[in-house]
Amino acid sequence: MSDTLAPPRAAARRRGRTRLEIAVLSAPAVIVFLAFVILPVALAAYYGFYRWKGYGDPTDWVGLNNYRLILTDPAFHDVLWHNGLILVLSLAVQGPLAIGLALLLNRRIRGRSTIRVLVFVPYIISEVIVGTGWSLMLQSDGAVNGLLRAIGLGSLEADWISDPDLAIWTLMAVITWKYLGFAVILMLAGLQSIPDEIFEAAQSDGASYWQIQRRITVPLLGPTIRIWAFLSIIGSLQLSDLVYIIWGQYVSGTAGTSTMAICMLAQGRNAGNYGYGSAVAVAVVMFVISLAVALIYQRFVLRRDLRGAVTEGTV
Repeated sequence: MSDTLAPPRAAARRRGRTRLEIAVLSAPAVIVFLAFVILPVALAAYYGFYRWKGYGDPTDWVGLNNYRLILTDPAFHDVLWHNGLILVLSLAVQGPLAIGLALLLNRRIRGRSTIRVLVFVPYIISEVIVGTGWSLMLQSDGAVNGLLRAIGLGSLEADWISDPDLAIWTLMAVITWKYLGFAVILMLAGLQSIPDEIFEAAQSDGASYWQIQRRITVPLLGPTIRIWAFLSIIGSLQLSDLVYIIWGQYVSGTAGTSTMAICMLAQGRNAGNYGYGSAVAVAVVMFVISLAVALIYQRFVLRRDLRGAVTEGTV
């Protein structure tokens, strides 16, 4: 007998059991999320109201002073600009490249599997290895300049790490090399979900290859592109490891590659002012910015995908 025909008391018991099952199954995840995400953020926000050295009970109350300093701190304005620039460039560069490579690797070409592996390998390499390797190759006497000299392009030699006019573009090249494979794999998965019958019907109607890609493939890849863009945005706002390994917390500031996470480290742990460090990064600003971007993106971009994925069950 369906729920709609069951006696009201039996239906109420079944709804109660369903809610209990949901509560029991979701409780561990909720507890872990509260303990390792919400609680640390709340504590960091609390310490942001103090001038705290990182040990003992915070007693030097400064109120909103740490947060007011953010609004007037040129260093924080710079790192915020760097994060925003990295975010925009990541979407503008990696997105088209990933779609183009996915379309190429989705075709039947010789060595397709090997090329897919080579494209994806950088993504699974540890950031420490990637950062260390690129920092050595990008030195003034490193492999990159040596290669340019060897092929007769010595005039293009540059200080790829320390030059403020080049450092941000060097960072973007490393980020693209590192994370492009992940975007390509996502796009390939999206392409595999598109039925071949759609392409065959378009070809029979006389559509060219590029018309099919523009009017069929890319629109049907929309959900995959939006999910990748969301992950790329959050990753760009939280970028720290590659910058710290290649440039370090001090060189990154003068080279123009410092991010909010690096600023948190420099102003918090190394400057001995954990209260201001908490106010600058994870506790408030970086968390609030990431949360706001996530909510806005979900509200205006992912809503159409979520509406189709979530259905209401009968009770």
